[in-house]
Amino acid sequence: MKKIEAIVRKARFEEVKQALYDAGIEWFSYWDITGLGKSTEDQVVRGQVFQSSYIQRRMLSVVVRDVNVEKTVNAIMNAARTGDTGDGKIFVANIEETYRIRTGEIGPEALYNKDKE
Repeated sequence: MKKIEAIVRKARFEEVKQALYDAGIEWFSYWDITGLGKSTEDQVVRGQVFQSSYIQRRMLSVVVRDVNVEKTVNAIMNAARTGDTGDGKIFVANIEETYRIRTGEIGPEALYNKDKE
């Protein structure tokens, strides 16, 4: 199992969400974030100049079975990419164990509802 965290432009969130749904990823967490990046290039968007480190961001977090890692990462990358500085980052980390509190299931079986598989 892997945990995928992605930092994407807030303006691209709806596209990323739809791409995840289309890839069969129906559950993830997200929240608005702020951070500072190394790049300080000025960007011009709709005639307004601002620094790329101040672009509104959203972080997504999802735990998937190993077999779903590639399609999840590809869905995020393709939907979030604008080609401009500040498109974001994706991080993939190992998850040692998962527990479903309600049923006591352990491991990959605890990730999603069985009736949807």
